[in-house]
Order: sequence, then C-alpha cells, then structure tokens
Amino acid sequence: MTPVQMQMFNTMTRSLTIPHFLYTDAVDLTALTSLRHCLNTSRSSINAPKVSALAFILKAVSIVMHDFPILNARLDTTNAQKPALHLRSAHNIGIAVDTPSGLIVPVIRDVASLSIFEIAAEANRLASQARAGKLTSADLTSGTFTVSNVGSIGGMAVAPVIVEAQVAIIGIGRARVVPAFGEAGELMKREECVVSWSADHRVIDGATIARAAEEVRRLIEAPAEMMVRMR
Repeated sequence: MTPVQMQMFNTMTRSLTIPHFLYTDAVDLTALTSLRHCLNTSRSSINAPKVSALAFILKAVSIVMHDFPILNARLDTTNAQKPALHLRSAHNIGIAVDTPSGLIVPVIRDVASLSIFEIAAEANRLASQARAGKLTSADLTSGTFTVSNVGSIGGMAVAPVIVEAQVAIIGIGRARVVPAFGEAGELMKREECVVSWSADHRVIDGATIARAAEEVRRLIEAPAEMMVRMR
C-alpha cells in the first residue's frame, strides 16, 4: 500500500467502529445556481476564482452549527464508563479531495468567520495543493466536520463514513436537472442534488439530523436568507 492508502486503511478501520445512521434529502439548487452565475460573471473581469456550490454548502452547514452545536462535537471515550461529549467552537470543515495519490481531506479552518468568497478561495487553494502533493500537516489536521463532494465525479446518493474524532459528515451528490411542479401546478425544470448525512448514533438521534438537514436545505435553496444570517 502507498502511504495514503495505509492512512485510509487505518482511519477507516477505526471509523467503522462508530455506529452510523444515514439520512438523505434532495436539495433544490436552482436559485443558488442563478446567483452563482451572476457572481462569477461579475467577477470574471478581475480573474477571481469561480464560486462553486460547495462554498455555499459549507457556509450553510456552519450557520446551522450555531443552532445544532452537537454537529461540531467530539466524543471522548477514553473512560469507557464515563464517555464525554466536547462541543467545539471553531468550525474547521474538511473537504474530501480526489488526488492522484488517493482521497485526501484538507481542512478549511474557522468557516464561521469566512465570507463565501474566502471559503471558495481557500477550497481552491487546498484542492490545488492536494493534487500537487504540497499540503502541510497544518492543512490536514484539526478537522471538526467533513463534507465529501462525490458529485464532482458522479453518483446521486452516498453513505459517507464518519471521520474519527467527529460525529457527523455529509456527502453531496451530482447536480442534475429534473422535472418539477411549480406553485400553480405548472411543469418546470429544477436543478437538484441529493445531500446525504451520516451521524454517530451514540450521541445524535435521527430527529436532530433531520432538523439540521432541513435547515441546511432551506439556506441552500434561499441563499438570500443565508446572507442575512451570516455573522
């Protein structure tokens, strides 16, 4: 095995001792795609990096973490008789990146304090450094939550595996245009993707994930509300 494969072997072996449960939901990206198109068009003259849907999803997750801090927790089982749950204040979100060496998960630090543009720039930087094999140890440590954008390769739904020392993870499926009905019953096109959540069932119940996922979905579908709630 390569060093990356050995790390994945060790990490996933430990991760699969966690009792997982899966929750999936379809998210309407139509309004977000329109907004991103306007932003990227207006910023093309300054050669700014394009803003992907991932940057908005990361921000939506961070906003919802303020209402559901357990999503950003760490479960300490050092004392098996008295396990402890530690709530972490910094939203350090890992993003899974496909590289020639294998899957690597660099971390965007303190997402709560970053703008959408700053998140997009950092995600682009980390992905480029990962594919070039130039990530530092600081880029790969201290993650508190993970987002896997498997849809950039393909597939609709995924059952992501929780990273050790975290209690939840989401996987984003490929965006696709589907037929839908408007408020008046008219047939229309809608762009949507499936967002899949895995959570540690020892500390998070299904109702909590359902409520958190619903809030994330609502912010992604109404990006104007996301802007209002940004801190």
